[in-house]
Amino acid sequence: MKLGIVGLPNVGKSTLFNSLTKAGAEAANYPFCTIDPNVGIVPVPDIRIQKLGELYHTKKVTPAVIEFVDIAGLVKGASKGEGLGNQFLANIREVDAIVHVVRCFEDENVIHVDGSINPVRDIETINIELIFADLEVLERRISKVARTARMDKEAAKEHELLLRIKEHLEAGQPVRTMERADEEESRVIAGYTLLTDKPVIYAANVGEEDLADDGAGNEMVKAVREYAAQTGSEVFVICAKIEAEISELDDEEKRMFLEDLGLAESGLDKLVTASYRTLGLMSFLTAGEDECRAWTIRIGTKAPQAAGKIHTDFERGFIKAEVVNWEVLLREGSLAAAREKGLVGMEGKEYVVQDGDVILFRFNV
Repeated sequence: MKLGIVGLPNVGKSTLFNSLTKAGAEAANYPFCTIDPNVGIVPVPDIRIQKLGELYHTKKVTPAVIEFVDIAGLVKGASKGEGLGNQFLANIREVDAIVHVVRCFEDENVIHVDGSINPVRDIETINIELIFADLEVLERRISKVARTARMDKEAAKEHELLLRIKEHLEAGQPVRTMERADEEESRVIAGYTLLTDKPVIYAANVGEEDLADDGAGNEMVKAVREYAAQTGSEVFVICAKIEAEISELDDEEKRMFLEDLGLAESGLDKLVTASYRTLGLMSFLTAGEDECRAWTIRIGTKAPQAAGKIHTDFERGFIKAEVVNWEVLLREGSLAAAREKGLVGMEGKEYVVQDGDVILFRFNV
């Protein structure tokens, strides 16, 4: 999973990236301090594989990972090359989803590029730039397809689709809100890698005082939530400053620090949950003495395709999958004990893998 972190300058974007990845992107109180996209690989917090690792006294615990790309602060006119412009828009094209950091805190010591704090205006500034960038891509494609549309039915069909997308964008709407006629149309649209077709998760960056009630008393957060609801986007509340402090602590210190703040989870935990939900993802697990590992798949994936995540031979020669829920396995103490009680399923090719399944694949090639 690859997530691009975007936002206007000085909204806390690079501070958040640093705290999530400890990759050290420069965080400074002036625009464009991030000259190149910074990339960080972050393990997904998952208590399940930790517990399974303890049960099996495993040599290695391998969590799922998220790749974060920190993209320099966009400004009005970015699609036309303003600020650091198009090179950063190109980096967004490669991600699965966009994490849009929005400033929802007042601090006279941190300047805002537009001179005042207005999160909905900030969101719309970036949305417009992404729409302009998509229109530029579409114009080129329309020009190319139009040449053959008169003589070729497929080209004519694509030309009509491109004009529909263009009309949707010109109405100020992102492509992700556009209705699709069928799966094939969705596949064609996905092939254009349009920026506004990517799902967006809004990170409302608040002051420490707004964390305990999850931003419920913050009018700016309320406005972001109302805006996001219109397009079915996720919103999570975070304090980048606090996340930066948490990132320096070990697990036990982190747990105590969060407790003191009255928080059940960190910003990274919230972001992981929102990302998995937005992208329709989940994890199945494999466990043994050599390794306990989490594997990220799409919700609805069947057993052979899940096996293919581990190795293509597993999918090609798939016979059966031995499946047990991770909590059942922990409770029973071993796969053998769970088998004896009939708690391990022998599943075939049509089995739809569930979140938290511990699976042993049987295959032959």
